[in-house]
Amino acid sequence: MSNLNRKHKQQGVEILVRGTVQGVGFRPFIYNLASRFGITGTVSNNGDGVIIKGLAEKERLHSFIKSISENSPPLSCITSVETSPLNFDVVPHSFTILASSTSDTVTTSIPPDSALCDDCHLEFTDPANRRFHYPFINCTNCGPRFTIIKSIPYDRPKTSMKIFAMCPACEKEYHDPADRRFHAQPNGCAQCGPNISWHKPDGSLLHVENIISSAAENLAVGKILAVRGLGGFHLVANGCSKSVVSLLRARKNRPDKPLAIMVADLDVLHDFCYFNEEEAQLLLSPVHPIVLLKRKAGSALAANLAPGIDDIGVMLPYTPLHHLLLGQEECPAALVMSSGNISGSPICTANEDALKLLGSIADYFLLHNRDIVTRIDDSVVKVIADKPVIFRRARGFAPSPIQIPWDLPEIIGCGAGLKNTFCLSRRKTSFLSQHIGDLTNLESYDFYIESIEHMKRLLQLEPKAVACDLHPDYMSSHFAEKLDLPIYRIQHHHAHAVAVMAEHGLEQPVLAVIMDGTGFGPDKTVWGGEILQAELTSYSRLAHLSHLHLPGGDSAAVEPWRMALSALYSVSGEESLQMAHLPPTLRSLDQNNLEVIRTMLKTGFNTPLTSSCGRLFDAIAALLGICQYNSYEGQGAMELETLALRGVTSSWLEEILPIHDTISQPLLIEKNGQLEISSRQLIKTVLKDLYGEENKAVIALKFHTLLISGITELILNLSSRTGIHQIVLSGGCMQNSLLLKGLIHTLTSENLEVYTGKVLPVNDGAISFGQAVAGGLQHLN
Repeated sequence: MSNLNRKHKQQGVEILVRGTVQGVGFRPFIYNLASRFGITGTVSNNGDGVIIKGLAEKERLHSFIKSISENSPPLSCITSVETSPLNFDVVPHSFTILASSTSDTVTTSIPPDSALCDDCHLEFTDPANRRFHYPFINCTNCGPRFTIIKSIPYDRPKTSMKIFAMCPACEKEYHDPADRRFHAQPNGCAQCGPNISWHKPDGSLLHVENIISSAAENLAVGKILAVRGLGGFHLVANGCSKSVVSLLRARKNRPDKPLAIMVADLDVLHDFCYFNEEEAQLLLSPVHPIVLLKRKAGSALAANLAPGIDDIGVMLPYTPLHHLLLGQEECPAALVMSSGNISGSPICTANEDALKLLGSIADYFLLHNRDIVTRIDDSVVKVIADKPVIFRRARGFAPSPIQIPWDLPEIIGCGAGLKNTFCLSRRKTSFLSQHIGDLTNLESYDFYIESIEHMKRLLQLEPKAVACDLHPDYMSSHFAEKLDLPIYRIQHHHAHAVAVMAEHGLEQPVLAVIMDGTGFGPDKTVWGGEILQAELTSYSRLAHLSHLHLPGGDSAAVEPWRMALSALYSVSGEESLQMAHLPPTLRSLDQNNLEVIRTMLKTGFNTPLTSSCGRLFDAIAALLGICQYNSYEGQGAMELETLALRGVTSSWLEEILPIHDTISQPLLIEKNGQLEISSRQLIKTVLKDLYGEENKAVIALKFHTLLISGITELILNLSSRTGIHQIVLSGGCMQNSLLLKGLIHTLTSENLEVYTGKVLPVNDGAISFGQAVAGGLQHLN
């Protein structure tokens, strides 16, 4: 065929690729793909995504477009590929990458940060490579993204790398379409990129021959370091030294909360923890999250890393700096990597702030000079029932978008009071923020506001409506009220249910089992053990855990012994609260405290009612004598789960029996037209076994299996009544591996469809997403 005939057969097409397609090597990928298929034209970034204008024969264009989705870069996530015919004014004779443009509305996704890739690691460990041991090596397939972006489109001048002018060698790579660093915005080397420095707590610079070696040597002799990382600071210490961990806990005022560790690789991890193939894949994934693993008894890990808990949070090095540090011969085999903050406050990001706030905790500071635009914590994941369950969605996950089947207005979901996130939604895409944390102080609230403003600016999204929790005292609710927008107050547990429904695209009513610590109930009681019939914009409460009193209100969440006394009172009344009648596990209580609680329960003063599953867990933990005070949220429940896991046999799931075979009194009762699971009967069974001197691990496991049985029987009853077969499981208590695994097993065995969080947390971290969906759909209606 002649060239003239071939030109006549050529067609023009404009292709818009939406999704996470900026900052992931997409333009160089398209450039090389076009060369392969003989396409001429252009590719550029804009606020909508990646725009491709191509000219070629029809068959080549078809193959080219198909290959875009099938062979896209590893860090990309395509949500749509839209094509339209295009007539070129001037016929292109080559394929070129154009400078980025902006559009009025940004719809492209912001890429998350990604762990060091294998190609960069090979260069990093090659003495002949010019980036040998360079602490900031990266390419289009790895490195900082979300934490350095100031605005979209994602180009170097719009990141914190702007101040680093590339040297000729880096400049050449950056402009070479055949190079892995073609348009890699954080590109740099030791000559032109960021660098590290070594400091005393007063900020004065220390001159040493090898900073990394000095850091490792100091860790080996028990010093605590503040290390500036990808999304903020870590407090780093020897994870194999009980005395050093105790020192860190004392300085940080963190007496019991588990501390995560980092180890060099899976070979080292074998000495410390058990893990399976799925857990290994999570550890090695581009996210490199903290993965909760069972610690091996007798390992060299410090015993006080996670008091009362058998799980330990573990991650592998995800930045070159981590690899350098753990690669030093003197470095301890396991390093504590605790968030670099004062307890309750956001993680530090700026060098000056860290020196000011962490100077009383750290002995030395390992700093760098690349600004962190957006602070972000490490993500936390646990494998339950052979599936990853996200406990904290942060680095590596956020802010990847969630696609839903329904068009939403521009709306913000403001989130909960604890484990807060916010969510910005537009059309069929929702952007869930990184983990913000507990909104209990001004510093956390400032971080919340700062993050909302930053995300709005990145997405060019100005909400037209706002959704928040029903609780009037949440700082997130106060924020919503200040926006002067149409406001939708979404009940806490309904938001939990909608989050799972929306993630899985469920449009029909579901039965939602929501078990957590607290949620504001429309009946003025504290909810937390709920079975709802949930739709996307409405719900009805069908059943719940029966009520217990909360002696002292919120104080009962901090002091589980209060809930233990409430539990005794529910079973046997005032007489059970005489010191002589208390179980041995509670006889160390202060007599004055006991009298105060007895009076409160008798008179009803400051003892609101609650159906909270979390407070029931606290009561059982205190009755068994394993946790009387919570120094961190969920401590009692976590220690109770740990105790129960020690009683688990390989056949425990098959041994979950029908309720009537396990206790003499009814566990399901009907009251005021609603079904209840009798907390009183659960407590009586625990007390009977406790007084009978049954093994406490067996008692704890029996409590879990009874609760699972009760919920299962209740759902079967309600499913039969309503004809609903889709079941949603959510709430912070579903982080309990026994509860979640047991319910998945029993409900699926009854041929029910069970859904829970997959890419979103089951805890309050997904509340804002549920709010945005429920509020957004109400706004449209």
